[in-house]
Amino acid sequence: MASVMVGGMTELPDLTTATRAALLALVAAQQRTIMQQQATIAALEQRVAELERRLGSSGGKGMPGTKPTTQTRTRASGQPRKRRSRGASRRRSSAPTQVVTHAADHCPDCGTALAGGWVHRRREVIELSVAPAQIIEHRYLARVCAHCRRRVVPPADLEGVVAGRQRLGTGLMSLITTLREAGRWPVAMVQWYLRTVHRLDLSVGAIVGASHRVAAAGQGTVAAIQAQIRGSPAVQADETGWRENGVNGYVWSFSTPTAAYFTHGSREGVMVDSVLGAGFTGVLGSDFYAGYHHYPGEHQRCWVHLLRDIHDLGGLYPKDRAVARWAKAVRTVYDRAKAFASDDPRERVRMRGRCEQALAQVCRKPAADPTAVQGRLSRRMLRHLSELFVFVARPEVPADNNGAERSVRHLVTSRKISGGTRSPQGTATKMTLATLFGTWRLQGRDPLLACFELLVPP
Repeated sequence: MASVMVGGMTELPDLTTATRAALLALVAAQQRTIMQQQATIAALEQRVAELERRLGSSGGKGMPGTKPTTQTRTRASGQPRKRRSRGASRRRSSAPTQVVTHAADHCPDCGTALAGGWVHRRREVIELSVAPAQIIEHRYLARVCAHCRRRVVPPADLEGVVAGRQRLGTGLMSLITTLREAGRWPVAMVQWYLRTVHRLDLSVGAIVGASHRVAAAGQGTVAAIQAQIRGSPAVQADETGWRENGVNGYVWSFSTPTAAYFTHGSREGVMVDSVLGAGFTGVLGSDFYAGYHHYPGEHQRCWVHLLRDIHDLGGLYPKDRAVARWAKAVRTVYDRAKAFASDDPRERVRMRGRCEQALAQVCRKPAADPTAVQGRLSRRMLRHLSELFVFVARPEVPADNNGAERSVRHLVTSRKISGGTRSPQGTATKMTLATLFGTWRLQGRDPLLACFELLVPP
């Protein structure tokens, strides 16, 4: 009797030539195999049930060292799901500028012509095209009057199209200035972009001249920004280094939540007076630099700088328990002042006095001890005690100087890229543009659109 191999494992008789007895023996063997497999499956199911019971009794955490396969919700049963402030799905960028319709003309099975239909699905594709710059030639025709024989030529009025007697349009000037100031692009990078994307070759002088012209157009806006800062109830100030033609100098920043003003000069306190003016009566927020000491009005010193110095001192003396206790006591006074809130102005003033007394009590003893490592910072806090808790009495005044540091950060990054400016005119332009774009940034305005509106007023 012929036989065949099934699966390379078991030798079975050829069913086409096997006898009845051989077939019955084969059926009996297969039944025994099926019964053995059913017994194995039952044992495995019992084992799985036992493991699931053990996992369930472990509080839903699963086996040690493994992550749960499902996430359990922590909210109570029946409690509605918390609504999200915004959807998690991706939103379409904008309305489509072009629609391409894809449809089959014939049935793939029978070849019948197809017509009509409905939108089954959509797919959005975002693409940019290399757009060459538009070179617009304005021609002024001279015409002669048939009656009086006078030659008439229209005036060369291109207000809103171009600024001054130069080639660059207002849109191109706005783009160049925005790339240089908001994007912090070097001149060579601007040249590469215009040449690659817009097929336009501009010289270094043309690109630099665009920034000068925008700065000239923004002088009135800068004066209005300075007047706004002078009339603000609270102003934050900061200074940073700036090199002009390789000579070290300083940039001063004066900012409010909606305005930023930058100027270049020395690091002397007269810079504060020249910007704020004699009529400024608001609160000046700053760090502990001596250039701000002469200001006669209310002054809020930055607690972030102070707490950072205290933290650094603790790092230098990690095993000094007296320093640790002193630092904790200072922080406790500050935290209590920050947590205080009241609508009563008189209560806020009284709380300010209590905070000053508490801090003086913490700092008085180490300030008088010449051997105490925390003595220098204690003497600083006692010297500026009346300038540390102004924010308690006046809630509109921040307790730190972070706003000024944030406003100057963009200029610091620009300085690291360019190394500074090369001439007094370049510095003046840089300060003007920093004031304009810094103010637009604080106000949440589109810098490109704001620059264009500056050149083309309504």
